[in-house]
Amino acid sequence: MSRWAVKEDETVFTAIRAQGAGGQNVNKVSSAVHLRYDIEASSLPEDIKARLLLLGDRRITDQGVVVIKAQTSRSQDQNRAEALARLQALVDSVAVPPTPRKPTRPTRASQVRRVDAKTSRGEVKKLRARVSGSD
Repeated sequence: MSRWAVKEDETVFTAIRAQGAGGQNVNKVSSAVHLRYDIEASSLPEDIKARLLLLGDRRITDQGVVVIKAQTSRSQDQNRAEALARLQALVDSVAVPPTPRKPTRPTRASQVRRVDAKTSRGEVKKLRARVSGSD
């Protein structure tokens, strides 16, 4: 389990009717679940909140609310559990801060190899040119 568990009391669940095929069950039973999770109002640490808000995920609205729709199961309880698991996976994906990049310089040998490859490629392309005849 992750270090920062999402609290279920901070989420809002709404039962909705599922889409797609399923016959009469889909038409009369609200088994799909909409999960809404306000990032700013949550008890997550500030750095995780900031990384979540910067995440370019389509499930996060402009207001900072995560919206997840779960409808794969016929059971509302299973869909609730799946939605919570997806939210937890989203939080886990930003829980570990990214390692900062250390800028490096290319070696002299790699620079020479690159220029040599460009030169030889140019020679190959030069051979494709139209042949000028001395007729």
